[in-house]
Amino acid sequence: MAAPVLVIDFGSQVTQLIARRVREAGVYCEIVPFDKAAAALKESSPRAIILSGGPASVTEADTPRAPQRVFEAGVPVLGICYGEMTMCEQLGGRVEGGHAREFGRADIRIAKASPLFAGLGDANGREPVWMSHGDKITSIPPTFDVIATSENSPFAAIADETRRFYGVQFHPEVVHTPRGATILRNFVINIAGIEPTWNMHAFREQAIARIRKQVGGGRVICGLSGGVDSSVAAVLLHEAIGDQLTCIFVDTGLMRAGESEQVVSLFRGHYNIPLLHADASDLFLSSLEGVSDPEKKRKVIGAAFIDVFDYEATKVGGAEFLAQGTLYPDVIESVSATGGPSVTIKSHHNVGGLPAHMKMKLVEPLRELFKDEVRALGRELGLPEEFVGRHPFPGPGLAIRVPGTITKEKLEILRKADTIYLEEIRKAGLYDKIWQAFAVLLPVKTVGVMGDGRTYDHVCALRAVTSSDGMTADFYPFEHDFLARVATRIVNEVKGINRVVYDVTSKPPGTIEWE
Repeated sequence: MAAPVLVIDFGSQVTQLIARRVREAGVYCEIVPFDKAAAALKESSPRAIILSGGPASVTEADTPRAPQRVFEAGVPVLGICYGEMTMCEQLGGRVEGGHAREFGRADIRIAKASPLFAGLGDANGREPVWMSHGDKITSIPPTFDVIATSENSPFAAIADETRRFYGVQFHPEVVHTPRGATILRNFVINIAGIEPTWNMHAFREQAIARIRKQVGGGRVICGLSGGVDSSVAAVLLHEAIGDQLTCIFVDTGLMRAGESEQVVSLFRGHYNIPLLHADASDLFLSSLEGVSDPEKKRKVIGAAFIDVFDYEATKVGGAEFLAQGTLYPDVIESVSATGGPSVTIKSHHNVGGLPAHMKMKLVEPLRELFKDEVRALGRELGLPEEFVGRHPFPGPGLAIRVPGTITKEKLEILRKADTIYLEEIRKAGLYDKIWQAFAVLLPVKTVGVMGDGRTYDHVCALRAVTSSDGMTADFYPFEHDFLARVATRIVNEVKGINRVVYDVTSKPPGTIEWE
């Protein structure tokens, strides 16, 4: 699918948010690393280009630059933070480092009317934004005008209205810039003149046509995990090719309570999709024996999964294609070469094709979508809300919500605690207000007194976060009475736990999977 908007990534951890905001405006866009941008521009003809932020400094040698073709294509260009700085530096302005750092909330004052800021600014022309930069623009290119300033930045936003080049020192893509989405919408729709035609109804029809063209009369195997991504992929494939599809559900024994039964019931019972259910829980548990490092757990689980999946796939005669629920963030991470910090955060999903011994072609019907778009597609396809709206669950499952070594006893204790926690969240009507909630069985025990006896049992940690994008998160502010009720139920009903704590960190924890 040709993208009318191209986002050139300079390594910012929030580059994906730019694409999400543009798509939310109804315009399809794609992200390309800066060192692959020149080739991408030769292959396509975007109608607008956005230059992302990034961790580097344009004042240093060998830091990223935009291809010169960006400024010669005759299309609107928007530079964000680092993108504005490299635009200035490449077009004749000047950037200096080492002073006027500006991080966090700030107000800009709109100094000159511009279509970029249409509908923004209070009576005094002020607009709240989120800043995150350490360098400072000290002069702008000759053809540019200042359209907004801030207390620490005389060039908070600049524009060459004739060439439709714009630069902003702040980040309109993050939720901390309350009306940043309006700025991006102004750029792609009002300035670039792109029709907002991107929606899941249109995507569904296009995806079905592409699947039928790729697969023809061949047979397809799809791996089901019970999560949103694989579930939506399976239903979309079934709508496109019917019984040419066979799903394989590998039950690792690391799922939440009742989820295995839900998967089998929905796909084999409700949709009547051919489904192979492989209960490999004993194999996974024995493979994880004595393993405590979270990254090693991932690798062990991944290797065991491939072995089981390969074996089950031999039962499907003549299969030519393997389908998987790869999403656009996975694709971005797999091709990223910016070296920015976002590159090394995840290690659990690689997109580089299939192992050589699997002589099948890959079908990835969701590889253009973000998570929220997958949910929207699921609703478009009529999937039950219990699947579509389910909180994200990590691929390794409960294995990384039991830090330290894994045992069957620990998994059962955690399942019971997690079930109570989610039950109470649903009873309180809070499930859809929380992006993700789960229990963790900590690798410590404490002494306690229950009744007339002493106990030496596990500590259970509860976590609940709110997020609009899955990239930044804050803890959910439960009422004290709610937490007391959950803790009382867990201690009373789950043998093996004598203490419950609530995690109130605002950043994703480093050793406990939360995504």
